Amino acid sequence: MITRKKTRQIAVGSVLIGGDAPIAVQSMTNTDTRDVEATVGQIHRLEKAGCEIIRVAVLDQKAALALREIRDHISIPLIADIHFDHRLAIASMEHGAHAIRINPGNIGGREKLAKVVAAAKLHRVAIRVGVNSGSVEKDILARYGHPVPAALVESALRHVTLLEELGFDQIKISIKSSDAMTTVEAYRQLAACCDYPLHLGVTEAGGLIAGTVKSSVALGILLHEGIGDTFRISLTRDPVEEIRVGFELLRALHIRHRGPELISCPTCGRCQIDLFGLAERVEQHIQHMKTTLKIAVMGCVVNGPGEAKEADLGLAGGNGMGILFKKGELYKKVPEEQLFAVFVEELERMEKEHQISS
Repeated sequence: MITRKKTRQIAVGSVLIGGDAPIAVQSMTNTDTRDVEATVGQIHRLEKAGCEIIRVAVLDQKAALALREIRDHISIPLIADIHFDHRLAIASMEHGAHAIRINPGNIGGREKLAKVVAAAKLHRVAIRVGVNSGSVEKDILARYGHPVPAALVESALRHVTLLEELGFDQIKISIKSSDAMTTVEAYRQLAACCDYPLHLGVTEAGGLIAGTVKSSVALGILLHEGIGDTFRISLTRDPVEEIRVGFELLRALHIRHRGPELISCPTCGRCQIDLFGLAERVEQHIQHMKTTLKIAVMGCVVNGPGEAKEADLGLAGGNGMGILFKKGELYKKVPEEQLFAVFVEELERMEKEHQISS
């Protein structure tokens, strides 16, 4: 049982962060925010995948102005990502951002930060203090030599203090490194000395494989230790993949369960079916399902049902024959070319029954 560190609770639009609220899974668009149609389209795909908060880059005033129309066409909270220009932060809040992500140290000094805070109070907007290993102040780096965990923590707390001095406390904090273990230690130190909600992430984590591994290692350790209130899996990939990985991480830790769980065998010399293709088709089909069924895709008709006997519904095949099984017991035999279609039909029937019973 994971005992989660109790943090203050803030609101990002309709989503609560911290306290007893569920750990929220979020992502960031990679579209040009000024292209409203493309950005809204990508957010809709992310919503279907389960994304609960979305962040967009605000590069100029035109992007800030686009936020209102974007927000009016989506159903999840919208965060504006701002660098250097306090005017963009203010414009983003004026045009509908539910929260902003800034580094208070590079927003233009205390006077300009005060204007940002005044706008945040007026529009009831939360602020994420975001510190990365590449954004640590020169004086802090001079003392530590490198962006070590203590340096990241000191930088973040310096910025938080600036906000507190301006009478603002609707804050969440992130301190990210591209090194997984630096990220882990930094968040451990931060969690030990403050109770603001924490946004977890490994910055510049990499592509699908490297990024998934690094993020899962760092975030898995932290979440298992009860640290973290929201997170993003950062991948050089379609952001929908970030959401898929995020919910699989929460499932593996028994923290949250969304949609079916897919188990599949790694294949061996006994496999006589296109298991890779079949597993991919099944995985794509179940992405938008909400029931927590356990689904199995196995390559061996002989051993598959027994190896996946806990599955609510499974399939296996070979030599032109396909089978469906439930809880390890044979349910139906079909020609191999009909296997996927029959499987989907049965899966959808089970989902409807599950929804009715619940």
